[in-house]
Amino acid sequence: MKNIVLATKNEGKRKELETLLAGAAAVYSLRDYPDCPEIEETGETFVANARIKADYVAQFTGLPSLADDSGLAVDALDGSPGVYSARFAGEEKNDGKNNEKLLHCLEGVPREERTARFICALVYKNPNGEAIEVEGTCEGEIVSEPKGTNGFGYDPLMYIPQLYKTLAELSSEEKNRISHRGKALQKMKAEWEKSGM
Repeated sequence: MKNIVLATKNEGKRKELETLLAGAAAVYSLRDYPDCPEIEETGETFVANARIKADYVAQFTGLPSLADDSGLAVDALDGSPGVYSARFAGEEKNDGKNNEKLLHCLEGVPREERTARFICALVYKNPNGEAIEVEGTCEGEIVSEPKGTNGFGYDPLMYIPQLYKTLAELSSEEKNRISHRGKALQKMKAEWEKSGM
């Protein structure tokens, strides 16, 4: 079984990825490396930010790193908040304030124009420089008030029409089957098997 360091301190992401990787890898996160400096995400795309994080963590820890950069793209907002999803309402990464700001930005926008998708770019990097990059998406629409208590981030606002629920109303198992992160990780596992990395 391989050891992987997840390039995140976000406990929600760590739990989700750990569940999805069960049996495939022993999972560590940056919480296990408290002396690792904060990594500046200066990329203009999700994959660029994931690359920055994966590269830094693989070099810092000497172990393979798996970095995720993900966020919400809302069509009525020209793809915003995009790479700024975690700090949409300011630098403090406050889920409640981010959700409030999103709802404020979409005031008066009719339901049929509130289409959106979660996008997840995953980059796996070996300390020797070998890398794999994949992407997953989850389509839905933004509801006018939060629903559900599972998940994190924008999950309570992301409605999945075919399931008649927001992501935050789904069980972890249901969410992992259809989520952007779940889809990206399935692709990553397939790439690992192909490449033997």
